[in-house]
Amino acid sequence: MEQFVVPQFIDVEDKIIGPITVRQFIILLVGGGFCFIAYKLSDFTLFIFEFVIISVLTFSVAFIKINGRPIHYFILNIVQTTKRPALRIWRKDFSNAELKEYSKVKKVDLPPVIVTKNKVRATRLAELSLIVDTGGVYQGEAVGLPEVIH
Repeated sequence: MEQFVVPQFIDVEDKIIGPITVRQFIILLVGGGFCFIAYKLSDFTLFIFEFVIISVLTFSVAFIKINGRPIHYFILNIVQTTKRPALRIWRKDFSNAELKEYSKVKKVDLPPVIVTKNKVRATRLAELSLIVDTGGVYQGEAVGLPEVIH
């Protein structure tokens, strides 16, 4: 019997530079890009203020974990929760206008029922094929089968 290697620690991210993972490295690069843009577009005092804000946000998104998961999953869950309705209605009461609209549904006429002659049931068909296959040796148990003339 062949043995297969089961991967272990699949929830651990690959580290590229010391303890920094690929995700953290990309987040730090994006934050550095924003700092560079802030440096080019603003004077020095405003840049220092923007640099502090961008750095705090970048390092918090890159390194802080909540319940063992990165913070951007937490932020995404907050956004999704605020978009959902706070009140969930389990039993909706319909207004009179809605009830009148639903009652206007036209009835669909069913096609006429087609009456067929006696169908050969699967069990009888199987028994007839067995009689034919055995060349009449097997007579069958079904009542009303035509007699096989030898």
